[in-house]
Amino acid sequence: MKTRLLIVDDEPNLLAAIAAVLRGEGFEVTTARNGRDAMLQIARAIPDLIVSDVRMPIMDGYTLARKLRSAPHTKLIPVVFLTAKDETRDRIEGFRSGVDVYLTKPFEPDELVAVIKSILDRVENIRSAITTLVGDAVPVHDSFVRDEALTEAEWRVAEELAKGQSNKEIAARLNLSIRTVENHVSRILGKKGLSNRVEIARFVLATKGN
Repeated sequence: MKTRLLIVDDEPNLLAAIAAVLRGEGFEVTTARNGRDAMLQIARAIPDLIVSDVRMPIMDGYTLARKLRSAPHTKLIPVVFLTAKDETRDRIEGFRSGVDVYLTKPFEPDELVAVIKSILDRVENIRSAITTLVGDAVPVHDSFVRDEALTEAEWRVAEELAKGQSNKEIAARLNLSIRTVENHVSRILGKKGLSNRVEIARFVLATKGN
């Protein structure tokens, strides 16, 4: 599966330009025009990384970052601020909000791509190291996951996610509302300490392989 990025900016031309650059690098890209729209996109599918402007109507980048960091299923998503606000106090506020990297406009596309790939590589290395350590210390068994970690309903949703099904498709297959599916996905992410749907799929495949 492609790495999923969410780009948030209220300038449509810049938004389209950034999206084009990142799609050209092989990323799956979705876009939003402000923080509120970004939260709606995240409810549908959790991205692997977010690139966001700061000054936006309705919900600005600082508020978006704080909301992400306050929720268990989104608190570990890397966030890159791409903004014209370059004063020291702005950068400090960004980092206090939980931002990982602060880039200023005008930006070099190659620099943005390099930053994103560096963050994603670091995250993957950390996850691999943790998986190795946990795997060595605590063997994972299917019965343990089903009976003591996830409920049967959550496990069924996780299995459908591993098949690449959307929330709408899962709702139809399991005779659930889309909202119920979204709630199950959020609980799965929180219980297992995962960041996105791709990691849920990997978890299911790894569990079935044990």
